[in-house]
Amino acid sequence: MTPVELRAFCLSFNASVEDFPFGPEHSVFKVLGKVFALTPLDTRPLKVSLKCDPEDAVRLRADHPGLIVPGWHLNKRHWNTVTVDGGLPGRLVRELVEDSYDLVVAGLPRADRLRLDRS
Repeated sequence: MTPVELRAFCLSFNASVEDFPFGPEHSVFKVLGKVFALTPLDTRPLKVSLKCDPEDAVRLRADHPGLIVPGWHLNKRHWNTVTVDGGLPGRLVRELVEDSYDLVVAGLPRADRLRLDRS
């Protein structure tokens, strides 16, 4: 997955936006103000930090050592940093991004979730 493809995929989710609260070099993707992905799109290898269920996070790290690691500068229990340079199947990367978005949406207030369902 290229930086352009990663950015487009993150922005393809309902109500997702790109923000730059940490400076122009770090893209932060949010849904209704809550972060679901962070990435410096111009670095190589390309990496993205994603929210993850704690049990899945540990399993994914064990299954993909070096490619999926605890979230850098994030809560290591709930975030993984994923190397997106072709070492992982593209389908898996897309699933991890989607799972991150879904976890964040699930944590939103009910009224916000309903509003997302209608959009």
